Amino acid sequence: MDVILDNAYAIAMALHTLAAVVWVGGMFFAHLILRPVLVERPAPERLAVWREVFPRFFLWVWISIFVLLATGYSTLLLGFKAGFTGGPGHVDIMQLIGLVMIALYFQLFFGPWQGFKRAFASADYPKCAEYQIRIRHIVTVNLILGLISIVIGVAGSLLGA
Repeated sequence: MDVILDNAYAIAMALHTLAAVVWVGGMFFAHLILRPVLVERPAPERLAVWREVFPRFFLWVWISIFVLLATGYSTLLLGFKAGFTGGPGHVDIMQLIGLVMIALYFQLFFGPWQGFKRAFASADYPKCAEYQIRIRHIVTVNLILGLISIVIGVAGSLLGA
């Protein structure tokens, strides 16, 4: 039975890590690679690229959130490696950061992203650009939080915190 639980834990943590890499890596790419390339483009062209990129990225964020929540809470609730109340402190910090990131993503998705789509559909590029800036600000905060969470996850487990 221990072998099954160890394997289940290993699979859950691998999926958890991959989901975090997809979400945080996507934000890193969008913010530090794609955005600087697009900034020199005319607004209609730049915003059209974002209009195509965001839905693809957001699909992967939704999948990542589902996987992160399912794998994270299953390992805690099912008692893998110490159970819900017996886990190390760094896990609690990562959980808090993750929940803040999810809340910010929900705000982004149901707020500025919806406005961006409406403004883009009506070719209101100045308004669309305003929404894109709000999206960028939320992504910046989430990117920083995601990177911190990754560092805490790796360092915390190595330091036994």
